[in-house]
Amino acid sequence: MSGTRDLDRRYVFHPFSMAQTHEQGGAQMMARSAEGCWITDDDGRRYLDAMAGLWCVNVGYGRERIADALADQARQLSYFHGFSSMATEPAAILAQRVIDKAPDGFSKVFFGASGSDANDTQAKLVWYYNNVRGKPEKKKIIARDRGYHGVSVMTGGLTGLPGLHAGFDLPLPMIRHVSAPHNIWTRHAGEDDAAFSARLAQELEDLILAEGPETVGAFIAEPVMGAGGVIVPPEGYFPAIRQVLDRYDVLLIADEVICGFGRLGHWFGSPATGMTPDLISVAKGITSGYAPLSGVLVGDKVWQVISGAGAAKYGVFGHGYTYTAHPVMAAAALANLDIVEEEGLVARAAEMGAYLNTALARAFDDLPIVAETRGKGLMAAVEFARPTAEGWQRFDAAQTVGPRIVRAALEDGVIVRALPNGDAVSFSPPFTVTPEEIDLAVSTVRKAAGAVCDALRADDALAPL
Repeated sequence: MSGTRDLDRRYVFHPFSMAQTHEQGGAQMMARSAEGCWITDDDGRRYLDAMAGLWCVNVGYGRERIADALADQARQLSYFHGFSSMATEPAAILAQRVIDKAPDGFSKVFFGASGSDANDTQAKLVWYYNNVRGKPEKKKIIARDRGYHGVSVMTGGLTGLPGLHAGFDLPLPMIRHVSAPHNIWTRHAGEDDAAFSARLAQELEDLILAEGPETVGAFIAEPVMGAGGVIVPPEGYFPAIRQVLDRYDVLLIADEVICGFGRLGHWFGSPATGMTPDLISVAKGITSGYAPLSGVLVGDKVWQVISGAGAAKYGVFGHGYTYTAHPVMAAAALANLDIVEEEGLVARAAEMGAYLNTALARAFDDLPIVAETRGKGLMAAVEFARPTAEGWQRFDAAQTVGPRIVRAALEDGVIVRALPNGDAVSFSPPFTVTPEEIDLAVSTVRKAAGAVCDALRADDALAPL
């Protein structure tokens, strides 16, 4: 083990990792440099990053323009805050750029540093909005099973993945969950998109009525679910959901932390999926991961209330972060958005996304443990499951099918992710990815999945085919 790897093993507490395993074996890989879609480790080995880090390095690695923007801004004004109506030029310019790209009906941006804090801010805005309106009982927020909204005390509970609740006493008591629109595990046999959407909207309405509409403040959802499995909603899903929310005076929060700024082949994922939110969360793609920055886009309906005369009784809006509207982070975002616009990368994400989804469908069509390939834009997944005469069944978690495939792909030089709560393996490469790089990623993961399938057969872990 190299010296720096040993330092990492001894001193770094890693997120989403097995502490005991890391303490004994150390890091799987230590990244040292990167360019385009490729990572080079401390041994000089190169890896194709088919996940853009954690769904975020949209413009690819090694962009000198963003590095220069960071350095130039740090020299000119390394930091200043946004409290007490203080301002900096990069944040003001960025806010306008973001609103110009946003769906209609948005006019304000509240900046933070991560998707988690953006969704924390959303919860507080929902409560503040309803308190100002004289409806303080509207505190409950409904999310979806498999949804991912962060890891804070609030957002970890909104996240609908049991692994983020275990050991942390989450969710908090004001959080509820409904089913995700999962094509394999939630859709009934023979159910078309309209019927599937109507049933899920009815489930939401039933929950609101059971809880009491006067107690429900908001519903939060990703346009396309990311960590929960790259779950694409059926046609008509979000319009049906919106009708229910409007009926009971419930706000709709779009968590666009992954989808925002081009991942789905559109600047924002909400219009691309029929979603008409009141509030939007963004992060990741706003800087392509070159600097930590997030934003909450506030719709006009909400802004009119929280900036109106009714809010005066609370005095100063008592929320914000040390790094809200950080000028260096805003400068990175502006350079990043310049690249996305000038190189036409949103359109490229749509083009390469179509190529990726076609390649996945073709490559995995003959593998018996593939329940589905799916995706939208440059965001895709392969779902692995056990075939039986009765239909698809989940593999036992102890078989670690997804993680085994991901490890085998990593050994062959391709980085993908095994998603929690099942055996889906995801792809989310930089927008600059080439067809040849997509072919390499797909063929490498197909080889890994085939080897795992053969091992399952050898262990009699598959039902007769």
